Amino acid sequence: MYDPLLLQIGSESLFSNVWVLLFLFLFLVPMLQRRFLEQSRRRLLVKMGKRRRSVVVTLIHRQEVLTFLGIPLARYIDIDDSEQVLRAIRTTPKDVPIDLILHTPGGLALAATQIALALKAHPARKTVIIPHYAMSGGTLIALAVDEIIMDPHAALGPVDPQLGDHTGSYPATSLVKLLEKKKIDEVDDKTIVLADQAEKALRQMDGLVRTILDGRCDGEKVDLIIEEFVSGKYTHDHPFIAEDARRLLGECVNTDVPPEVYDLMKLYRMEVARRRPGVEYVPVTGK
Repeated sequence: MYDPLLLQIGSESLFSNVWVLLFLFLFLVPMLQRRFLEQSRRRLLVKMGKRRRSVVVTLIHRQEVLTFLGIPLARYIDIDDSEQVLRAIRTTPKDVPIDLILHTPGGLALAATQIALALKAHPARKTVIIPHYAMSGGTLIALAVDEIIMDPHAALGPVDPQLGDHTGSYPATSLVKLLEKKKIDEVDDKTIVLADQAEKALRQMDGLVRTILDGRCDGEKVDLIIEEFVSGKYTHDHPFIAEDARRLLGECVNTDVPPEVYDLMKLYRMEVARRRPGVEYVPVTGK
């Protein structure tokens, strides 16, 4: 004869065990998936680095799967990214080339500037590989290297400064032109301040791009690049596809994207972690 109390205790124990197993499943599966993706990405980076005899660094910002409460959260180049990329560059031997896989909408000007200048200073060959797009600050970084490898339909973008506050951002060129077209007493103080900052930002970006291109292009070519990328001639999201980039930047642009790069991008699409690694690299352990 069965004891009802024992049956109740047994069912409660089974029920609690099921919840424990369910909890472990929900906790372990995502962790194992992330671990698998990290290992798969690392294998591709090692494979590509050995084939190209370089240190391969990624600066990849995926936006389409990162959400919070159903609201998409965009990722951009930030100080965390610049710290890690600078660390990767600093730990790379001076005679070892660097390949930077770049996929980003842009981001913080300071962070992009730091990365661009650090790449320019590295003595060995520097290559940026763009499978899809590298806009704004991403383009600034691309201008600093020896070779730009783009998918034929990948895009660079203007690097003209954008200024604003919590109410929105505005092209620096448009703010400067606004003061030229309106009388000073018809413009509010805030806009006057923004226009003053915009003028400074344009001068600074002009000087920065000239510094980055120094030694790689003659004066006339640099002026053309400034006109196309910095002057505000186009909207900030205007795409310069590979053909346009080659016309403006010359023979340093080609479309021979290594196949490993496309495989790598597939692995980033699958990642669903709240905080994905924007920068990864494999340190040099020997030749």
